[in-house]
Amino acid sequence: MPDKNFPPRRVLVIAYYFPPMGLSGVQRTLKFVKYLPQYGWKPTVLTVEPGGYIARDESLLDDLAGKDVRIVRTGAAGPTRLFGGKDVVAMPSEWSRKLLSRMSDTIFIPDNKIGWKKRAVQKAVELHQAEPFDLIFATAPPFTDFLVGAEVKRVLNKPLVFDYRDPWADYPFKFYPTPFHYWRNVTLERRALRASSHVITTNRTVKESLLKRYRFLTYGDVDILPQGFDPEDFPAAGELEQDAARKPRRRQMRVTYAGVFWEDRVPDHFLRALQRLFEEKPKLRGRIEAVFVGTFREENRKIVSRLGLQDSVTVHEYLPHKECVRLLCDSDLLWMIVGEGFSSPGKVYEYIGARKPILGCAPQGFIRSLILEAGGTVVAPDDVEGIKNALESHLEKFERHELTGPPDEVVDRFNRIFLTRSLVKVFESLLAV
Repeated sequence: MPDKNFPPRRVLVIAYYFPPMGLSGVQRTLKFVKYLPQYGWKPTVLTVEPGGYIARDESLLDDLAGKDVRIVRTGAAGPTRLFGGKDVVAMPSEWSRKLLSRMSDTIFIPDNKIGWKKRAVQKAVELHQAEPFDLIFATAPPFTDFLVGAEVKRVLNKPLVFDYRDPWADYPFKFYPTPFHYWRNVTLERRALRASSHVITTNRTVKESLLKRYRFLTYGDVDILPQGFDPEDFPAAGELEQDAARKPRRRQMRVTYAGVFWEDRVPDHFLRALQRLFEEKPKLRGRIEAVFVGTFREENRKIVSRLGLQDSVTVHEYLPHKECVRLLCDSDLLWMIVGEGFSSPGKVYEYIGARKPILGCAPQGFIRSLILEAGGTVVAPDDVEGIKNALESHLEKFERHELTGPPDEVVDRFNRIFLTRSLVKVFESLLAV
């Protein structure tokens, strides 16, 4: 807890992505900012004006009501600026999204937010002159945030902490049209890391990748602070029990997925597994409900229709975060998919926070290990037969009232309040040098 005899220390948080933008990419930063004041730190968030979001969630900013937090916004950059007149824009088809992403990677280095760098640095220096910061915290992607942080550190000479929510040069979906593009990204990442005082990653895979490529980093220069869940987003246990008592027990097992589908994260194999199960055992039709929360594109709906699953699939468009969490808690099984080993999907940790059993489709790597540690089941992302068998096995447990969630000791490790305390320890270690 903060020492009341001393004023709070001030941290500049550089975060292009921030609420009211929705989706999981803003959760980690928002929750750090929410809980930093309770440990004696006053955050100033430097971000952009709202607009042009795939999803907008004003309710997220309620987290900061009454907190000692300041949000400073500048004009946006890149495609966001083009859609500035619109609060929310339609999610393009996956084919269009991939094309636009590759065009962007060809034209902009490191990303299409690079136009924000100059105005962000100017604003950061202006804010520091009015009320000095003790430390700079930059979170990415977009990796323009790291370039802003490095330049602000050069001007202000304050400790700089980088937070890798995803890898930079090694990001599996980063498109490098020429060797120059790859070289330039690696060069920028190396320069930024040399300017940093400390680095945080969400998982060991990214940490090891950084240490292998950038030999000037030592093991102690990089800490792992995983993604997590905010206990205040979840209904109290008593409230859930009251809800359950008011409702008749479902005859259908509800299997829920929260998030968007893109790149190698697609619902196709899961839906085929569900269709195959119903085809092989027609009596099971009507006993499993698949629920999808978030942007469900037209191509996804066509697969549902083609497989004849309309009566077994329920789709909710983007829901305010706490409504989504409540739906997770009201489900019987939570499904997720990840096709590569670098990313840390935030939904996995909220699934753990919901204390529900997890069916994961994941390759070998830390996400597979995490789901297994949480008592879940894991099959390969494209293993239709394996998914089918797992659904049938979970249905049998559901009907015997034997479905169980992760153990308390696993859940507690990912509480965002405790994770923020670990972040504060990093901050304070840098000021003590």
